[in-house]
Amino acid sequence: MASSTTCFLHILALFFICLPLANTIDFNYPAVFNFGDSNSDTGGLVAGVGDRLEPPNGQKYFKNPSGRFCDGRLIIDFLMDAMDLPFLNSYLDSIAAPSFRKGANFAAAGSTILPATASSVSPFSFGIQVAQFFRFKNRVLEVQAKSRKYDKYVPAQDFFQKGLYMFDIGQNDLASGFYSKTLDQILASIPTILSEFEDGVKRLYDLGGRNFWVHNTGPLGCLGQNIAKFGTDASKLDELGCVSSHNQAAKILNLQLYTLCKKLQGQYSDANITHVDIFTIKSNLIANYSKYGFEQSLMACCGYGGPPLNYDIRIACGQTKVLDGNNVTAKACNDSSEYINWDGIHYTETANQFVVSQILTGKYSDPPFADKMPFLLKLKF
Repeated sequence: MASSTTCFLHILALFFICLPLANTIDFNYPAVFNFGDSNSDTGGLVAGVGDRLEPPNGQKYFKNPSGRFCDGRLIIDFLMDAMDLPFLNSYLDSIAAPSFRKGANFAAAGSTILPATASSVSPFSFGIQVAQFFRFKNRVLEVQAKSRKYDKYVPAQDFFQKGLYMFDIGQNDLASGFYSKTLDQILASIPTILSEFEDGVKRLYDLGGRNFWVHNTGPLGCLGQNIAKFGTDASKLDELGCVSSHNQAAKILNLQLYTLCKKLQGQYSDANITHVDIFTIKSNLIANYSKYGFEQSLMACCGYGGPPLNYDIRIACGQTKVLDGNNVTAKACNDSSEYINWDGIHYTETANQFVVSQILTGKYSDPPFADKMPFLLKLKF
């Protein structure tokens, strides 16, 4: 089963067939500017705080750790491919003279929408990422005003208005809350979280952004990390083996996020604001994993501890530590394409590719966009 799925996934990237350019403006973006957490971080946290990822991270596509918490490519990487744009370089990574001509990635793993605290994994909260974008744009305009010799490395001035602003953030606001708050307290905090998000979007709009692409948050109750910590009591799990409270919080945040997107769509009539229902796509994948060729729905490919989750919070993927008097290593499984989950927190490249195949049908978006895509995607799942 896994081998046929792997074949389909290798072929998937070849199924973008160009159509006539009429009515294709929605996907004809010259650049992308991304804001988010580890779901779309292409190296921000590693560069920003001097963190380090160990092999086997990156093994499937990049062959070495690439700053992504994954065995290969992320959802954003596949979306960039679909738009015929290069992978986004992290704004925080200055090594190897990265080009930002086609956009920049401000996402950093562990980031939250609300301002970071002393205990936060990432100091680069959404407000900081937006501030980084302000500096990025201002510096680009300053450089262009002095000289044109850097044009091949930075966006053209009109790219900031014509480009796509992507968002995938909010999961960590909920997940971290469960370590110190009740479910009711977390639900009560959601309006504040989304008010902060709305403020950031408005700031980007005021600076000229007009095309916005918003991912809602996935079923965080189905992540091994949360199941291991909060799902030891079987009564707290749903029929899929996921933590019910975490998924309930995600659903309520997503409902309010959708309402916010509808509000912004009405408020900014000259802007394009697309809401993408990632929660439904990922939930469907987990519920029907065998249908799509996966062997494991919740167990991590890269981890320690074995079934049912192969996850131990004390040791991350690729690390070697002494646990309980034994020298152990969190190793990868033989074939990550059989797994949805990579390391107990993040998805595998194969699962990410499946998610993108569903995004690009257009039916999980509001407003739908399938009839305006500059390509035709033939699904093989």
